[in-house]
Amino acid sequence: MEDVDCVVVGAGVVGLAVARALAQAGREVIVLEAAEAIGTETSSRNSEVIHAGIYYAQGSLIARSCVAGKWMLYDYCRERGIPHANCGKLIVATDEEEAGRLLGIQARAAANGVPDLRLLTREEARAMEPALVCTAALHSPSTGIIDSHAYMLSLQGDAENAGAAFAFHAPVLSGRATGRGVEIEVGGAEPVRLACRTLVNSAGLHAPRLARSIEGMPAEHVPGAWYAKGNYFTLTGRSPFSRLIYPVPVPGGLGTHLTIDLGGQARFGPDVEWIDAISYEVDPRRGESFYAAIRRWWPGLKDGQLAPGYAGIRPKTVPPGAPAQDFVVQGPREHGVAGLVHLFGIESPGLTASLALAAHVAEVVAAG
Repeated sequence: MEDVDCVVVGAGVVGLAVARALAQAGREVIVLEAAEAIGTETSSRNSEVIHAGIYYAQGSLIARSCVAGKWMLYDYCRERGIPHANCGKLIVATDEEEAGRLLGIQARAAANGVPDLRLLTREEARAMEPALVCTAALHSPSTGIIDSHAYMLSLQGDAENAGAAFAFHAPVLSGRATGRGVEIEVGGAEPVRLACRTLVNSAGLHAPRLARSIEGMPAEHVPGAWYAKGNYFTLTGRSPFSRLIYPVPVPGGLGTHLTIDLGGQARFGPDVEWIDAISYEVDPRRGESFYAAIRRWWPGLKDGQLAPGYAGIRPKTVPPGAPAQDFVVQGPREHGVAGLVHLFGIESPGLTASLALAAHVAEVVAAG
């Protein structure tokens, strides 16, 4: 058995940020990733949006980490030359009932520390985006987009420069709490047993399963796992929009919205499809509902302009119909197991919140 200081399980964007923060704090860090490379699941299958922090419950970890993480991420991108754009977004209402809900969204955003949302009339919104049809809209000037892969590569480089090591094709199979830390069994081509002082479970979709596999971890502190698949469709041809366009949110997600990448390519999604097993295939038939949803605010969308794109899966800790979940960072103070920190339910806006979450995890680790 080999003794190590810190092990981070999962090389998604949050795991990378955590490894960077711990390594820069002077800890010996090993990152174990079951896949062949960094960011192969949730972190590479999202909208690549820098979220403002608008929709979340006041005081929640998801709200606090998103708002703080947004500014940290913009600063990081500028300092490191990470491709990004502060393009802004419009949240659009297509009838009077939705228009009435915009004020509630604006108030929630202000309560979360995002006071810059501006209510627009139909004419003001059309002046910004002439192809748009709406009743009213909210303008969010601090929303942006990012090259998520370039960002993750930079986080990996920072972590390695601070002494962190990475092992791929290295799934963590099980573990055992020892009172001084956690012993883990690592599979792959070269199986190994590690005794680590600190284990950070940042396994994303697999975090609850990993937590349940650790002997001595109280089962009552491990949440359930549900998968909310989000399908994306790509626009063929040039987009008439220069900003992100979001409808008023729907249960389980933010509605079928338009995002653009740094090359100007437009994509729509994600929708919400609850599934029982991980699958990233996009059913072309789901495009029919996309056309209907998009044409509520862009009637100029023509038949045949949408092509199946890609899919991601939100790591939900609550079932369909349940109240919105919060991010969970669970340390020894919550579950009583020394040296063990879990991250549960880190879905959108996890990319935006990653640096703030990493700082929070580092504090939890330091506190023991």
